[in-house]
Amino acid sequence: MKLFDVYSLLDVEPVAAKGAYLWDQAGRRYLDFYGGHAVISIGHSHPVYVEKISKQLERIGFYSNSVHNSLQERLAEFLGETSDYPDYRLFLCNSGAEANENALKLASFATGRDKILAMRGAFHGRTSGAVAITDNPNIQAPVNRGHKVTFIALNDIEALEAELMKKDYAAVIVEGIQGVNGIRVAATEYLQAMRRLCDATGTVMILDEVQSGYGRSGKFFAHQYADVRPDIISMAKGMGNGFPVAGILISPRFEAKKGMLGTTFGGSHLACAAALAVLEVIRNEQLISNAAALGEYLIGELQSCEGVSEVRGRGLIIGVELKIPQVDFRKRLLADHAVLTGYSGQNTLRLLPPLSIDGREIKSFLEAFKKTMESF
Repeated sequence: MKLFDVYSLLDVEPVAAKGAYLWDQAGRRYLDFYGGHAVISIGHSHPVYVEKISKQLERIGFYSNSVHNSLQERLAEFLGETSDYPDYRLFLCNSGAEANENALKLASFATGRDKILAMRGAFHGRTSGAVAITDNPNIQAPVNRGHKVTFIALNDIEALEAELMKKDYAAVIVEGIQGVNGIRVAATEYLQAMRRLCDATGTVMILDEVQSGYGRSGKFFAHQYADVRPDIISMAKGMGNGFPVAGILISPRFEAKKGMLGTTFGGSHLACAAALAVLEVIRNEQLISNAAALGEYLIGELQSCEGVSEVRGRGLIIGVELKIPQVDFRKRLLADHAVLTGYSGQNTLRLLPPLSIDGREIKSFLEAFKKTMESF
């Protein structure tokens, strides 16, 4: 049997990792400025994380949501305090796509409506509802195209108002920062207008913070720069630092009913242990302020580099629009300097290093970036 070949792979196989570094079988060390799609938040193999998961696995790793699990309650309380959403409630699941599916379902239950307003360039996942609100027809199978979804341009307030004032949308969903579309930030005035319009029309406001949340932007959630409170917030990726865990934060306005949402693996003992360890490290090592400070420095340095047309983002979710083909640049950066990066948009280098990155590693990346640019 062979694997179903659907991934474009970088020419490297990591076999060990620590902090911001990976090692291959030959012992070559790589600087990780991609974090496996923004998943690695507190660094690879953090000792607190390894200890908490190991000890939990020795006790009990899994039981379904048919029994009490006090770890879920501890996680909800800790997350509420850390994110500044103590009055919201938490539903746990396994992935960003599943989180968004449940957000859409909850919005539809609450409003009785079936239409969704989404953004051009959006990416919300690959399951049926999530892919329907993702602006990429290439990954939508015919079975995904029956949903009632309208797409508008991100940050176009007039288009937003024109659609929402029809008063027939269950929800509008927006990413705090669009990751796949070249790192496009949802503007403060746009999110504030969305909040006002949702209040006026009975529409549920959903913030997808799957990639931009958990401190990556320099705040716990990227939308907090706009000082708005969505009705539902979806999250995943950095939440478990590599262990599959996700969830939605739910406003007090929603009524919980038995059986309306559910999952088999979501919120397992092991998943909660991983998520609790991540929050503990983020708090104790002040990783959100680290992401804000080092991200600001990195963005400033990149803006002055030759071969760069634009730099977008906040904190440690950064898009570098290049004047040369990004695919060639990324391959040379990896081959010559052992630095892993990602890409998004038309020609954008996507940088998502661990929030635990330090100044020395930032400078090492910048040196490799500049040398690679000079080689073209």
